[in-house]
Amino acid sequence: MSLISKLPSRRGDASSTMVLVIVCAGVVLASLDLFIVNVALPDIARDLHTSNLADLSWVLNAYAIVYASLLVLFGRLAESRRRENGFLLGVVLFTAASAACGAASNLTTLIAFRIVQAAGAALLTPTSLSLVLATTAPEKRHSSVRAWTAVGGLAAALGPVVGGLLVAASWRWVFYVNVPIGLAAAVVGWRRLPRVEGHPVRSPDAIGAILVTAGVALLTLGLVKGNDWGWGSTPTIVTLLAAVLAIGWFVLDCTRSANPLIDAGLFKVRAFTGSSLVALIFSIAFGAMLFSRVLWMQDVWGWSALQTGLAIAPGPLMVPLFAFGVAGAAIKRFGPGLVIGVGATIFAAGLMWFAVAAGLRPHYVTEMLGGMILTGIGVGLTLPTFMATGAGSLPPSSFATGSAVVNMLRQVGLAVGVALFVAVLGVPHAGQATVLAYRQGTEVLAATAVLAALIGLVTLRRRPIAQAAAEPAAGEPAAPTGAGEPRETVVTSAS
Repeated sequence: MSLISKLPSRRGDASSTMVLVIVCAGVVLASLDLFIVNVALPDIARDLHTSNLADLSWVLNAYAIVYASLLVLFGRLAESRRRENGFLLGVVLFTAASAACGAASNLTTLIAFRIVQAAGAALLTPTSLSLVLATTAPEKRHSSVRAWTAVGGLAAALGPVVGGLLVAASWRWVFYVNVPIGLAAAVVGWRRLPRVEGHPVRSPDAIGAILVTAGVALLTLGLVKGNDWGWGSTPTIVTLLAAVLAIGWFVLDCTRSANPLIDAGLFKVRAFTGSSLVALIFSIAFGAMLFSRVLWMQDVWGWSALQTGLAIAPGPLMVPLFAFGVAGAAIKRFGPGLVIGVGATIFAAGLMWFAVAAGLRPHYVTEMLGGMILTGIGVGLTLPTFMATGAGSLPPSSFATGSAVVNMLRQVGLAVGVALFVAVLGVPHAGQATVLAYRQGTEVLAATAVLAALIGLVTLRRRPIAQAAAEPAAGEPAAPTGAGEPRETVVTSAS
């Protein structure tokens, strides 16, 4: 009782802009950790005296698997509870786990706290977007979600850059850097975030929760370990088959259960379904692109982590410029489908730049810079647009679950992209065989980005987002809201 009384009182008077700023700090945490650790692995291995690459890979894989598998479950649980509390709990959990990762004295401890980190990220991601949507006027939601997504995309793309800079001091700072950001978000969020009540919905179906968590975890596990185990090996086949069975059973449960984890009616909303498909396909190309560039510069060119991070920097810098300066006006004039189509096509052009210009001797300006700028422009146009379109098409009661579904598909796409690139790359020989292998892998990614562009053009019609969120299109089913469901309640007074 005395401890609670000593906590600072909550004013809960943050404007929608302040809410966006606070939750974006949390999004930076979750997104930055998707790629920041990659460049630190060699230093982690040396410091923790680990030579087994299969064991070391779990520093990355454990985070990816747990994050992807828990997003939907935590998103659904958040629907019935106060959103600001869910967000703050996720931030605190992630921040504490980050500090523990930085202090880890052995690999087992580091992996264990990476799992806790991922759980915190899976909780703060859907609740953060739900807070933005719930506290923003309908006509401004599209721009707010674009900002939320652009910050997350920028943080993810800057991961190798920041990681390269921090590893120069110590690999532990790759984790410690999260602590001041997390503490600031938690303290300011506790003081200023408004009260956003949940909806009186039943707890999620236990069977559905188990199936989707297990299915996505097994799928991600099979993808990230397929190259190590062998794509035709028994462990890979059994893992992927179990994933397909679990996900198939989950889909069946969603169509038949009286209380499904994900209302199948969400996918009757064309904008949500189209955005979800684009999220999956585009993320395959995006995740593999970042992975391949780090691999190329460090393994083929022999560059350090710091050189690699700085070389990647021009791409991420394009993301906010085009997300804020171009995408919004373009969506209003041409619609989200065309913006996604153009953005994903520009991204594919950047990939083809890498493929055509690849050479064994480093020539950064001619071989790398143009491709980084083009892919950065593509991400700035595409990523915020499909997130804003998908989230803005749903009713308030589905904000957290809907955003969790799209983000889960993004994470699965990232894992698929890395696995796909590794599978196409194979084990190239020296010399021109290496260039050919990378070229073929990059061309496959470019084709994937073009597919995302076509899906966006076909499924996302030209229509104002605010209107689409408020009413169904002619001949299109309304977003599922449930009978007698209350609207989102936002109370700005102290709790």
